[in-house]
Amino acid sequence: MKTVRTEITIHAPAEKIWNILMDFEQYPYWNPFIKKISGEKKQHGKLEAFIQPEGQSGMRFRPTIQKYEPNREFQWLGNLWFSGIFDGRHSFKLIPLENGSTLFIHAEQFTGLLVTPLWRMLYAPTLKGFESMNVALKQRAETL
Repeated sequence: MKTVRTEITIHAPAEKIWNILMDFEQYPYWNPFIKKISGEKKQHGKLEAFIQPEGQSGMRFRPTIQKYEPNREFQWLGNLWFSGIFDGRHSFKLIPLENGSTLFIHAEQFTGLLVTPLWRMLYAPTLKGFESMNVALKQRAETL
């Protein structure tokens, strides 16, 4: 298993950040990493997503929501071709802080046969994509 994990403090309440994350229709206008996402916003809901790290070709996939806890955590599991080859458990966690801000943790755990051979090629663009999305989310939450 390999993991990419980032975090950022956003000066906005978790509820506001959650609402931005769940407004899938607006992703193309603010999200530099997840260019498009749609689907059922519920536990075990099916999604269709298109991600494109900067300078990379994009990837379309159809993950299933594993955790849907409003204002706390949104997590999906996707795979390349079929389970066990290249699987990614993508998560967004919102942790309220005492000052009214929120710690946003954006992570993905990768498992499967192709993870190790592809890791060197995958890590840097994924990390950069997460970080750019985090900054864009912070800016949107703090200015809306």
